[in-house]
Amino acid sequence: MPAPATPEKPVPPETPGTSSSDRPRGSRSPAAPLLGRPVRTAVVGTGAIARGATLPALAALAEEGETEVVAAVDVDGAAVRAFCAAGGIPHAYTDLATMLREQRPDLVAICTPPTLHREQSVAALRAGAWVWCEKPPVPTLADFDAVEAAEGPAGGPYAAIVFQHRFGSGARHVRRLLAERALGRPLVAHCQTTWYRDAAYYAVPWRGRWRTEGGGPAMGHGIHQMDLLLDLLGPWSEVRAMTGRLVHDVETEDVSTALVRFADGAMATVVNSVLSPAEVSRIRIDCARATVELTHLYGHANADWRITPAPDVPASEAAAWRDFGADVPSSHLAQLRELVASMRAGERPRSSGQDGRKSLELVTALYKSAFTDTTVRRGDVRPGDPYYTALHGGAPGWAPPAPGSVPSQEASA
Repeated sequence: MPAPATPEKPVPPETPGTSSSDRPRGSRSPAAPLLGRPVRTAVVGTGAIARGATLPALAALAEEGETEVVAAVDVDGAAVRAFCAAGGIPHAYTDLATMLREQRPDLVAICTPPTLHREQSVAALRAGAWVWCEKPPVPTLADFDAVEAAEGPAGGPYAAIVFQHRFGSGARHVRRLLAERALGRPLVAHCQTTWYRDAAYYAVPWRGRWRTEGGGPAMGHGIHQMDLLLDLLGPWSEVRAMTGRLVHDVETEDVSTALVRFADGAMATVVNSVLSPAEVSRIRIDCARATVELTHLYGHANADWRITPAPDVPASEAAAWRDFGADVPSSHLAQLRELVASMRAGERPRSSGQDGRKSLELVTALYKSAFTDTTVRRGDVRPGDPYYTALHGGAPGWAPPAPGSVPSQEASA
């Protein structure tokens, strides 16, 4: 994850202007000013994800005249200057508020650690900018609801979460087949994010800590596949989970398993791990007439999907199911292209609002189930519930330890 971007002195000299906090929320019309010109974009946080995914996606759309990166922000002045020099970005800042006031971007791409997402998202929204925020969206449901409350009225600005795995031709094709019930009713599913992270990975101070990372692999790693599963299957109804801290010296878990029941009766198993040398991301959905499987690691194309029909399905129908059309891999670019279209139309984008909240709600319920040894139902975690404001919920052995204490090695439901 990149270095956090919080207020410091700006790299360019500060000029007088109206504070973003003094500007009425949504004071700029979100759609009309975007017609016939590129979307002015700023990147906040200049670490690995910004360099490897966000900026390349913005650059690709810039070549089509859709975006223009006008500024970048990072607390590390040397890092942000180097980022801007490499990307041809005209303005480097170490202060988010100053950048928002001086550049007035249409879109702010937030690529910082999760603990900063709420503050930075709210600041951008109040300045009239749309937000595209890396996952995990924010550490808690309370934070998410605060960001949503800062969104503009009908037409935006809105805050979308980077859930790029649900975008692209493969996910779109399978989502349509499932929605139309072409494959029959979904019955059984499996969602797997089994990755490997060593001690050096957790040596980064903000990782593995509830306050700064929000959670362990269920939150920071598996949320992508869980989000895709929900996007394909629809609302979940209840979850029963287990967590363990088996290897790493962290506050959070390093492995979790869960049983999830969906509103339509389908049942799924979910496994999230950072202990697995043979890394894989996988979704399997068994329907009445076919099995759909996706096997990949950090992104998927059409070839990563497989559809196996039931024996009585006509060959011609199965062939139609397997025709995914032109290959558009899942990527930041695929999501960004759709987000920009939503901005120009003044429409709420996918993976924002309640559509973006559903994955965080499932993750929250997973932790509550594991730490309380109960089944948690959708909608159970509301204001006043300890898990609404902290994913550890204050659970003994899982809440941040007191100075000098030693966390327990395992807890499960």
